[in-house]
Amino acid sequence: MKIPVCEPSLGPKELEYVADCVKTNWISSKGKYVTEFEERFSAFCGAKYGVSTSSGTTAIHLALATLGVGRGDEVVLPTLTHCCCANMVVLTGARPILVDSEDETWNIDVDKIVEKLTGRTKVIMPVHLYGHPADMDPILDLAEDRDLCVVADSAEAHGAEYKGQRVGGMGDLECFSFYANKIITTGEGGMIVTNNQELAEKAAMLRDQAYEKERRFLHRVIGFNYRMTNLQAAIGVAQMEKIDRFIEARRRNAHLYNSLLEQVEGIKLPPETEWAKNVYWMYSILVEDSFGLSRDELASYLKERGVETRPFFYPIHLQPIYAENYQWGSCPVAEELSQQGMNLPSAATLGRKEIEYVTSCLSAAKRR
Repeated sequence: MKIPVCEPSLGPKELEYVADCVKTNWISSKGKYVTEFEERFSAFCGAKYGVSTSSGTTAIHLALATLGVGRGDEVVLPTLTHCCCANMVVLTGARPILVDSEDETWNIDVDKIVEKLTGRTKVIMPVHLYGHPADMDPILDLAEDRDLCVVADSAEAHGAEYKGQRVGGMGDLECFSFYANKIITTGEGGMIVTNNQELAEKAAMLRDQAYEKERRFLHRVIGFNYRMTNLQAAIGVAQMEKIDRFIEARRRNAHLYNSLLEQVEGIKLPPETEWAKNVYWMYSILVEDSFGLSRDELASYLKERGVETRPFFYPIHLQPIYAENYQWGSCPVAEELSQQGMNLPSAATLGRKEIEYVTSCLSAAKRR
């Protein structure tokens, strides 16, 4: 048996809508599916506006550029996340300021954000790691008190809920990814969602080479080509018809994993606090010392048996490019999570048979 860590779920509707783009010759960033996808996804998030992009990474860069982040500014973000978050901060000319994780949700430690703020701080960037939302209320309160902006990286959290509200409509700008392994996909692609019309219009303008409305080839600011194609958006529209089903499948699979692993000593199950709905983009566990094998040893054992896994992100402060060019303190929680964290197969396409096989292999490794 070969079980990938994640895979997309595509079907006849995706093919039908893409074929419609080809038949009508609307294949670039102009076309009805782009607008429909933006409207449907932003509404799903409880936000008024959606600005589609070429990737989740470019969505983050575009969001920062829309807020005018630049040289001399600082952006506070968790160290335990994909390196693209810090990379996009650097690309604006600003400086990333990294914060440790907390144990409960593995997200940014809100209590440690304050000590990282300076007169140069412009943005706080929480990340909803692996499908569990960050604790947003204190972040939003802090941002309001200090006159800061919030750009949330929601790439891994389509449909996740914070205190009954779906992520996407809470920060000034929230960024999503539709890469092939995400809950819904457009192959590549991303989106900014917001309730702020002015920010949405500015982001849309910058995304499209910063063309002037009245004089197309007159440029007053530097823009980007971060557009999503109609072909990609057509897939996104078809995926939106199934997003609730995909989320329910991931949650159902996570509950099955939990029931099969809860008695395995040395395996810590993924979090879901009372105020959150975790969508389990990745079913993530910690392999603790009491398991008897290290995370990497367990990963090798599972790989030999056809089970693909993925380690947690490396903390950004330990990435060579950032360790060599910045002075950081230690982030002990993030470092331990990174060393112990493992993502098990998590696709919505998984069935009971595959999950039982994965957990049986994991239990067998424990008995070695």
